[in-house]
Amino acid sequence: MFVFVVFALLGCSNTIKPIAYGSDGCHFCSMTIVDKQHAAQFLTKKGRTYSFDASECMLNYLKEIDKSTVSAFLANDYDSPGETIDATKAMYLISKNIPSPMGEYLTAFANTENAKYAQEKNGGELLTWNELIVRFQ
Repeated sequence: MFVFVVFALLGCSNTIKPIAYGSDGCHFCSMTIVDKQHAAQFLTKKGRTYSFDASECMLNYLKEIDKSTVSAFLANDYDSPGETIDATKAMYLISKNIPSPMGEYLTAFANTENAKYAQEKNGGELLTWNELIVRFQ
């Protein structure tokens, strides 16, 4: 019985599993995740990781669940492909000049300065996480 309990506890990890680009599928739309600049993830309080090919897929999926069950939201930083950032602290740009996998033109940036620079070059609208949540409800 002790061995079973130990294995059960070890299996419940509260860490995000890295995305296996090119093989993992989006939990919302089932597309294979290949774009390292637009992918997103969240981790539930029970330790389950959900991966998405784009931030908009994650936001659309959040409509279907109780957000209080999520312990961490992550988005890929556009300026550092494959590198995740806290999605709730990111700045987002919606610009027709920066396509995202699902056609919402939604891109996450680690900091406001980089997002503003991208906006100057590409046009579009800057949004915070809370503004995105309202927009995607």
